[in-house]
Amino acid sequence: MLGRAGVLAGVAVVYFAAGKLGLRMAFDNPSASPVWAPTGLALTAFLVLGYRVWPVIYLSAFLVNVTTAGSVATSLCIAAGNTLEAGVGARLVDAFAGGRGAFQRARDFFRFALFAAVLSTMVSATCGVTSLALGGFADWGRYGSIWLTWWLGDAAGDLVVAPFALLWSTNPRIRWRPRRALEAALLLLSLLLAGAIVFGGFFPSPVKDYPLEFVCIPLLIWAAFRFGQREVATAVVLLSAIAIWGTLRGFGPFVRSAPNESLLLLQAFMGVTALTSLTLAAVVYERRGAEKRLRRLAVTDALTGLGNYRRLISALGGEIRRSQRTERPFALLLFDLDDLKGINDHHGHLVGNRALCRVAAALRVSCRSIDTAARFGGDEFALILPETGETAAQRVARRIEGELAVDPEWPPLSLCVGVAEYP
Repeated sequence: MLGRAGVLAGVAVVYFAAGKLGLRMAFDNPSASPVWAPTGLALTAFLVLGYRVWPVIYLSAFLVNVTTAGSVATSLCIAAGNTLEAGVGARLVDAFAGGRGAFQRARDFFRFALFAAVLSTMVSATCGVTSLALGGFADWGRYGSIWLTWWLGDAAGDLVVAPFALLWSTNPRIRWRPRRALEAALLLLSLLLAGAIVFGGFFPSPVKDYPLEFVCIPLLIWAAFRFGQREVATAVVLLSAIAIWGTLRGFGPFVRSAPNESLLLLQAFMGVTALTSLTLAAVVYERRGAEKRLRRLAVTDALTGLGNYRRLISALGGEIRRSQRTERPFALLLFDLDDLKGINDHHGHLVGNRALCRVAAALRVSCRSIDTAARFGGDEFALILPETGETAAQRVARRIEGELAVDPEWPPLSLCVGVAEYP
């Protein structure tokens, strides 16, 4: 209970701080900022902590607005819009985009972008600008421009901040080997350098607004192919922070005469960049998963789930090389299921297939995790036993025969067993 209360308090503090920081960049209207990270934070809170988090989001949004501009009434309406936006977005993402797993498939991420970043953000923009106009804090003639600023800030928050927060909250552990950590450090330094050159005014030229934003794209591709969605989202957030800082200081390709226009152009670029790079990361993730499944299928017997002939030969070759290197033995057990043809003829092929699976189950429960069990023929099985002599292998064979002897399933099964030791 105390743990959840602490988490909710943390969400409120982070939301409030991010909201106050965002409203410092509200140039078109004191309540409408083109940089609005709280949208992504609220969506993450709903998806991770559940819909009962809404009072925390509502109270935080109200405090952000009532301490900045407007009245109590307009702040209540804006807070309601912000909370409803996050709730609607989370409901749509849960229903149509895979929930917290929206970043694992490109199709789901496109749905996330549509339902969360494009559609649900219209709720907050419409509620907020309408309440400001009704309260006299916004000119009806500028309704469209303020609405666009509000909506684009919220949409960028969902595309840039929400993936970062969601992916780190669901997978906070880093399991990098030294070489991968070194590569990550090199990627980080490259990203900081590219961001400083493009958006920080470090380009060695008197002109500080060259259109060099494309320089950052290869680094995000690098992150997508070599790391994953979480690292890509982190790179996008880091690049976005550098870009906002530089643009406000008058550097970068998106600088215009009006600060609000500059930030709108930048946020549109960052939103498209986040969509593109995270989609690529999801495609790479899907491809790796497909490759892993194909590799597993290539060495797996489809009926029994044991290794197949290819797996047996590969494991056997590996054990021979290991034995030659360490001068330690290994054993090979060969099994032949007795009278499989008779079982098929008298009971049908389904029972025959089931008999093969029963033998496979006996092998599984009788061997160690380092052993390799395989079905390499119709009724022929093999078991490779590393660091095992012939006597120990015979005990394993008797244990397997004993498993089949006590199996109550009909018909009863028996095996012919052969044992070999290498060398």
